[in-house]
Amino acid sequence: MKINEQYDYMFDPDLPPSELGIVAATTWRKDPKRLVFTLSRYKFVAKMFADFERVLEIGCGDAWASRIVAQSVKCLTASDYDSRFIKAAENYSNGAWPVELKYLDIQAEKNPGNYNGIYLLDVFEHIHPSQESAFLDQLKNQLAGDGCLIIGIPSLRSQYLIAPHKRDPGHVNCKDGSDLKEVLGQHFKNVFIFSMNDEVVHTGNFEMAHYLLALCCFKFTRKDL
Repeated sequence: MKINEQYDYMFDPDLPPSELGIVAATTWRKDPKRLVFTLSRYKFVAKMFADFERVLEIGCGDAWASRIVAQSVKCLTASDYDSRFIKAAENYSNGAWPVELKYLDIQAEKNPGNYNGIYLLDVFEHIHPSQESAFLDQLKNQLAGDGCLIIGIPSLRSQYLIAPHKRDPGHVNCKDGSDLKEVLGQHFKNVFIFSMNDEVVHTGNFEMAHYLLALCCFKFTRKDL
């Protein structure tokens, strides 16, 4: 049997084993192409936050995809309020891509933070509209004065394309682009909304977007309101 030496590096016995995280493995089993969409969202964050000193992820799940952001920023803290995910993430941790893992219920957090960037993907749509303002206040409390926030959510339009019995019952706060910008504009001076279809991020019509990415800069403080 012939061996091609140029691929020897792939069979290096000293390389640490690598496997899909719980969330990614579930996606890979149920809808493989969806994994590409998720990774593209993390790549967007990595590009926007490149070289940021301190970045916080809210709702990291098993933090398997968080490595994409860790590759671009100086220090990444990946957090989740479900301790099972944090324990799973500890099993997937790799010293070559250090990520600080943290159990964090942002809605109950009292201590202020000083992160240059905060991002949450597929989290905000689970926050009830009656709680979204308080939730955003908590995010701002963790953000440095000149820090940036990225929020990624399924668009309201996308929900109409899913059969009712297949919709996530936890999606109680999907929005269209204009509504998302209006809500976030009450908390940040500058809000930039990007559309996303599959793995492609663009500035096209909100009505055609399946997913929305909001980049928010210069938070309003109480004295600004």
